[in-house]
Amino acid sequence: MKVTLSALNTHESSFTPLVVIELAQDVKEETKEWLKNRIISRKKDGGAQLLFRPLLNKYEKETLENQNLYLVGASRIRLLLGAEAVGLVKECSDNTMRAFMYGTRHNFKGFDDDNDDFLTMAERQFIIKHELESLRARDEKMIPGYPQAKLYPGKSLLRRLLTSGIVIQVFPLHDNEALKKLEDTWYTRFTLKYQPIDSIRGYFGETIALYFGFLEYFTFALVPVAVLGLPYYLFVWENYDKYVVFASFNLIWSTVILEVWKRGCASMTYRWGTLVMKRQFEEPRPGYHGVLGINAVTGREEPLYPSYKRQLRIYLVSLPFVCLCLYFSLFVMMIYFDMEAWALDLHENSRSEWTSILLYVPSIIYAIVIEIMNRLYRYAAEFLTSWENHRLESAYQNHLILKVLVFNFLNCFASLFYIAFVLRDMKLLRQSLATLLITSQIFNQIVESLLPYWLQKKQHVKVKKKVQALKADIDATLYEQVVLEKEMGTYLGTFDDYLELFLQFGYVSLFSCVYPLAAAFAVLNNLTEVNSDALKMCRVFKRPFSEPSASIGVWQLAFETMSVISVVTNCALIGMSPQVNALFPESKADLILIVVAVEEALSDLLVQALVVSCVPCQ
Repeated sequence: MKVTLSALNTHESSFTPLVVIELAQDVKEETKEWLKNRIISRKKDGGAQLLFRPLLNKYEKETLENQNLYLVGASRIRLLLGAEAVGLVKECSDNTMRAFMYGTRHNFKGFDDDNDDFLTMAERQFIIKHELESLRARDEKMIPGYPQAKLYPGKSLLRRLLTSGIVIQVFPLHDNEALKKLEDTWYTRFTLKYQPIDSIRGYFGETIALYFGFLEYFTFALVPVAVLGLPYYLFVWENYDKYVVFASFNLIWSTVILEVWKRGCASMTYRWGTLVMKRQFEEPRPGYHGVLGINAVTGREEPLYPSYKRQLRIYLVSLPFVCLCLYFSLFVMMIYFDMEAWALDLHENSRSEWTSILLYVPSIIYAIVIEIMNRLYRYAAEFLTSWENHRLESAYQNHLILKVLVFNFLNCFASLFYIAFVLRDMKLLRQSLATLLITSQIFNQIVESLLPYWLQKKQHVKVKKKVQALKADIDATLYEQVVLEKEMGTYLGTFDDYLELFLQFGYVSLFSCVYPLAAAFAVLNNLTEVNSDALKMCRVFKRPFSEPSASIGVWQLAFETMSVISVVTNCALIGMSPQVNALFPESKADLILIVVAVEEALSDLLVQALVVSCVPCQ
């Protein structure tokens, strides 16, 4: 028999706060009361049937700032029914993975009526978020107190409140005790060990756990390249042309590691239940706008925007802009080569110690300029993609990732391809690759982790002083936590983290045969990256809401595309090597055919036969 919310008592007089809602300071009382009623009302009456209270009571509001902070939670039964509603998959007693159902809850492993740990903290907060986003307008034509904030039947109330500026932000609270346990096993002690991926998943959710799992896997996958690179660097380094063996190894490595990851990822997400979890219906993204009408697929009333208008914006505005940015990137690259020529002429004329150092200055300046251009372009790409008015968040993300990857690839690698295949200067290629890789790693560590952490520490000190100065009799610990976390920066997702790994994969797989230490530097960077990213997630940014994921998404395709480019590039480098050319002194056509045959054999036969047979599917 199906159990419904209306048949159960899901009310609790006191509750553990899971989510914080911050309202604007000038929000009208009637709006607050209306929002409260919609959140606590029963589902059959159009509410979310959640638990809701202000952070401060009436006396404390007269004494303190931040009066418009509200705490949201849910009873245990409400969370379990919410788990069924969102389709969470759990392991049954017979070791199968099935969608959770409240009526058969005792058939699932780990479930007990007295056990509150059946749902992870991340899952509970995900359920709260889902229920808040599921609040829909019924008969209301506007948000009470705000006639300009129009509503229509079926409109998401939370999204309308956010876009109207009535709700400033909604974020999940940290669990300080659970966070401390996670930190102790994760990054507080700098030791070489596996990350607690399952614990990360339990606290932050699958999307974050998959990123750290991929970061860990990629770091281990770099070790064989680094180990091969060290003796290669020591014994054959001065002869830049002896890179055939290393390039051949890169051919196999760059493809095999991605196939192995796909299988490991599938095994991990099956264990978590997200591999077989049904996808939720995707709602229109908050920034989507158009003329109100009936969606022909869903039958719901929602804004409609003609696809031809979106295509016109993409092809007549976005595409020319991207092409213009690519041209500007190439223009900056040519300026860099002029600087290189100037530094080399200066060194050849004077041959002094300071001119030897000056030879590296153009590469360092160019590497910094590349990082600045990448970040400026990212802002422009986000604006353009938002202006294109995509209906779904997934479509928005795919178009944004495509724009950013195309520019970043050209901006970071165009100079290396030019040096390798036009100038054919392996010494300059080694110098440029080393400078670009090391400079970008140092720059990213400073900008993404150290600077935000320093700013957050300053903010933390301010909040502590303010709380210590309070005379009011309040729960200072909770108040301090909420006020501190609301001032933290918002974690914008794993986009930048995957992009950094994508570019690093490119540097190693494309040209590390001429700079064998590239993989070693990448390993050292990633060992610190694991800890700096963990610190960033735990102490610098607000806790993000969990998002169930079955894979790393479009980034898998991005890495596979880079792998294909790597195979072609390394085959071309092998074909250019003096050793291979000596085998075909007269017939270049035979050389080209053999290089292409090697490429096809390695990418098709070797990967499909060797990897599929050697890596068990769990």
